[in-house]
Amino acid sequence: MNSPILDDLNWRYTTKSYDPNKTISTENIAIISEALRLSASSINSQPWRFIILESDDAKQRFSNTFETKFLANKPHATNASHIILFTHNPHYSIEDFEAVIDKNILDGRIKPEKKDDAVSKFSFADLYTEPSGYNANWTKAQLYLAFGNILHVLARLKIDSTPLEGIDVKRVEKEFSQELNGFSCPVALAIGYHDESDFNARLPKSRMPLETVVHKI
Repeated sequence: MNSPILDDLNWRYTTKSYDPNKTISTENIAIISEALRLSASSINSQPWRFIILESDDAKQRFSNTFETKFLANKPHATNASHIILFTHNPHYSIEDFEAVIDKNILDGRIKPEKKDDAVSKFSFADLYTEPSGYNANWTKAQLYLAFGNILHVLARLKIDSTPLEGIDVKRVEKEFSQELNGFSCPVALAIGYHDESDFNARLPKSRMPLETVVHKI
């Protein structure tokens, strides 16, 4: 079976060691940024922000959060070309959604007279919203749609990546509290180019057999 899609997915793996001397081009960072923006989300809610750490200072701040936990991931903070903090709004409101609908109208996707009907779709988000307005479980699920999307984009660009759920969330959110502005950051992504010491780059890909994970009925 030949497909560039499958070539991408067979190419990518979780990088274990980065070459600090290799940097992702400005052009590719622009592509990655736009691909994040174009990610899918339920009711087109887009309850996220993506914070790209590219300066030495920003990456050092991220490195400083690895004080007591997940120390194996600490080298990625400064050796990877960039770090992306994936953040989501834990109190996504109807006002937030209305701003999305206003952009839909501006883009010509929705007619102005249909705005109320469009905003009413927030009722789906209401199903997952507590009386306090907390709906982080739902908005976090949207965040992972974007996360999966960007892993494939990076593979297409032949840029290595390492998903980082192994972060000290409390320390990250404290260190970047100004940038997060109330958003939560459950996961980050290191991106760049692996170095020659990366043992995982030489290992064959291993997944469970197709018949055990895909069932047709």
